[in-house]
Amino acid sequence: MKKHYLPTPTGHTFTRRELILIGIGASLLPSGLAAADTRRRLLQATPRQTAGPFYPNWSQADRDADLTRVTGRGESASGELIQVSGRVLTPDNKPVEGVFVEVWQANAQGRYAHEADSNPAPFDQNFQGWGQMTTDANGAYQFTTIMPGPYPVSRSWSRPPHIHFKLQKPGFSTLTTQMYFAGHPLNDVDALLLQHGAEERDQLIVAFDDRGVSNGSRPVRSGVFNIVLEA
Repeated sequence: MKKHYLPTPTGHTFTRRELILIGIGASLLPSGLAAADTRRRLLQATPRQTAGPFYPNWSQADRDADLTRVTGRGESASGELIQVSGRVLTPDNKPVEGVFVEVWQANAQGRYAHEADSNPAPFDQNFQGWGQMTTDANGAYQFTTIMPGPYPVSRSWSRPPHIHFKLQKPGFSTLTTQMYFAGHPLNDVDALLLQHGAEERDQLIVAFDDRGVSNGSRPVRSGVFNIVLEA
């Protein structure tokens, strides 16, 4: 069978079969690019970390988002005041409303308000130690607390300052993780943090700065910890 060639402006000729194949490829190109673009824009899920041995097992009336004050006590917690805020998002960058967020941590001296904590550091009766909140329509949460102190796990290992998070919402996987503070030297040698690669560690380490927020006469440093929650 005789083939029919169509000339091009450059002088090259294509068979009708080649033109059909080129047309099919061109029709598939936009959808292929869209799929690749969607994959590129997916957010990495926040790495999971252990809840540790000090997940709250006590009952307390005050569980709000200000951990620096305990209802019925006139003084506030000792330590450096910080404000943590962020958004809970899906991997495709959509806010998740109604996520129940729990946070708990050691006080400024590195001790938890937990019966299992044998750390001889002082107990701060003015520190709430554990808070709860729910994300709003924008997936946002916020709480005020103090910079937690490091504490020894063994003779050769001390944990860096960190805050525990537990997130729950029907239809999504429960996520337990920890947030760390940028620049602390113990981050570089922490056995739990080093279980993750550099990219995942970056997701868990937050830089804090002075954004002009204040609480009376005490300055407050602020940091943003966004969390990606999977279904």
